[in-house]
Amino acid sequence: MKTVMVMLFLSLTTSFYAQVKKGEVDDQSMKPEELPEIVIKAAGKDFSIYIPDRNPDQNVRYLQDKFISYDLGKDYEGYESYLVTMETEKGSLAATYNENGKLTSVVENYDNVKLPSAVIFSIYKKYPGWRIVNDQFLYTQEDGDIIKKQYNLKVKKNKKTKRLVVHPNGEIIKGFD
Repeated sequence: MKTVMVMLFLSLTTSFYAQVKKGEVDDQSMKPEELPEIVIKAAGKDFSIYIPDRNPDQNVRYLQDKFISYDLGKDYEGYESYLVTMETEKGSLAATYNENGKLTSVVENYDNVKLPSAVIFSIYKKYPGWRIVNDQFLYTQEDGDIIKKQYNLKVKKNKKTKRLVVHPNGEIIKGFD
């Protein structure tokens, strides 16, 4: 009986031992997963699809979460289109619904947000010695498709300034003086 208890104890404790040794990390398991779009409301055969951005700024995520939890109810009935606007001190979100309550477009605009590390690295690599003095994040969707997702930046070095349009992955789309 004593040996059975010891065997049972050993089998349970060894099964709880971690599979990955300390210091070994699988890079694949550490990457953030792409989340699927969110169906806000099913209106007949039409689905309202909203794809939230995985922006590092808390203000952006707060406003997007607030929008996702918004209940349109029956407010849209009797109107050809219905506009919902939400604002914080750093940005705004405007969403348009059609007469069936289907989400047709979302326009988001934020000022002075926390930039993704890819954007910061790209700017400082291409423009050494310059500093980012102003930024704006624009995010637009229509019928569940992302139309625009970009950062408009103003960088400065001494008395020179440049305006840049940068994709969230760090790719500089446009640069003007």
